[in-house]
Amino acid sequence: MLLKYRVPLKKTEPYTQPSPLALEDAQRTLGLVRYHAAKWGIDPHRIGVIGFSAGGHMVAATSTHFDKRSYPAVDAADQESCRPDFAIACYPGHLWNGDDFNLNPNVPVTKNTPPTFLLQAEDDHVDGVEQSLVYYIALKKAGVPVEMHLYAQGGHGFGLRPSKFPITEWPRLVETWLGTIGMTSE
Repeated sequence: MLLKYRVPLKKTEPYTQPSPLALEDAQRTLGLVRYHAAKWGIDPHRIGVIGFSAGGHMVAATSTHFDKRSYPAVDAADQESCRPDFAIACYPGHLWNGDDFNLNPNVPVTKNTPPTFLLQAEDDHVDGVEQSLVYYIALKKAGVPVEMHLYAQGGHGFGLRPSKFPITEWPRLVETWLGTIGMTSE
């Protein structure tokens, strides 16, 4: 399932926290998928999130803001958990405060943050490797299962497009990782 979430139309300050509307959309989607899981033939305990760049930040936000809905409950779907069972953040942005090597305080990692897969290219000149590194360290310190793959080349925005660089093999690494955390049967 693909979520197209709402984003602010105008940016007037540095991006330090998730758009409230985007977080609402992500939380609502997780609840809806869980609520309809039986009808859709989905295991409600194997629902994850994946995001790229600013979407990678949304993955981190969704993974750390699940204890309380960011909007008033609408229906029974909002009684379902909005915590992802796993998270995949590819070249995430806005996780490092830029002044010192600390995690953005609006991404409160705890031991309950879901297992996370991080993917980053060292030559990413848009968000930089620090974004993934600071999140990786915070996840490790909290005892969250985390796997990070850092490649020399790939830039920013490589997504699923095949390339001549080794980073193009990342989807297979995710498949293996999902098996190791019990999300797929190998």
